[in-house]
Amino acid sequence: MATTLDWYGCATFRLRTAGLTVFLDAYIDRASNAAGPGLSADDVNEADWVLVGHSHFDHLYGAERILANTDATLIASYESVRLMAEAGVPAERMICVAGGETVDLSRGGRGGGVRVSVYPSQHSCVWSHTQMDQPDEVCLGDLGVTWQEQQQRLAELMSYLTSEVDPATSAHIAVSAAGHSDRGDGGALLYLIEAPEGSVLFQDTSGHWSGVMGDLRPDVAILAAAGRGNIDGEPIQGSLAQFIGRQADMLQPRKIILGHHDNWLPGFSVATDTTSIAAELARVTPNAELLEPGYLESTKILP
Repeated sequence: MATTLDWYGCATFRLRTAGLTVFLDAYIDRASNAAGPGLSADDVNEADWVLVGHSHFDHLYGAERILANTDATLIASYESVRLMAEAGVPAERMICVAGGETVDLSRGGRGGGVRVSVYPSQHSCVWSHTQMDQPDEVCLGDLGVTWQEQQQRLAELMSYLTSEVDPATSAHIAVSAAGHSDRGDGGALLYLIEAPEGSVLFQDTSGHWSGVMGDLRPDVAILAAAGRGNIDGEPIQGSLAQFIGRQADMLQPRKIILGHHDNWLPGFSVATDTTSIAAELARVTPNAELLEPGYLESTKILP
């Protein structure tokens, strides 16, 4: 049975493997002025698992409704689980992880041999910009910025997003971010899903610990392509395209799929031109195939 992937926009995907349906992130609803699949989390009626990479609304919002409408179990950080508990999700429907755990995903006679290993990761340096840049834009500086300075810049970003962008964007943030974390990203996570046909790495924000990512060898890598890359706690001195190329060089996957690169939140996100990313990947990992599916195109990724 082939393993397929559907992109729901932003960093949300639906993975189908060995009879299982696994959502990778849960953010499906969009502002009226934004690109997206034209669906809501309310439309999801089939899921066995929901894996969320971190606690920001553009990754976690919607998980509570997917869980309410299906028999799925959530795997997420302690902060994400806390927020979902506040939203009414029963504790027995959630598994807290921080990195270092391996969870057996088999269920009801399906998914034999499928499991996921969790690794600690890093969030992109979202504090270093307002609107995102195109991936060939070289960014320098911002090294050694303290936590306090980062929080001040994040507060300025949120003020910008709620007062200086299209009202449709601000209205969507008011709804989707309500009740969600004011404690940061909750600890970004990487997921390595291992199935009988091969392995899939899921990253939902542009950051990593080099000592973690350098030891992983997935067959397929889903890599976030948005914002300014975070390498071991510091912003990349270079472009997003170079950051993604560096990750691909470490991972050496056979196939690469990008995420988080559509114009999901106008005024902050951009419609990403992936030409420079494709060129960098061709340079550093010429044997890897870059797949660029559109929304809800069931794409065979394994075997």
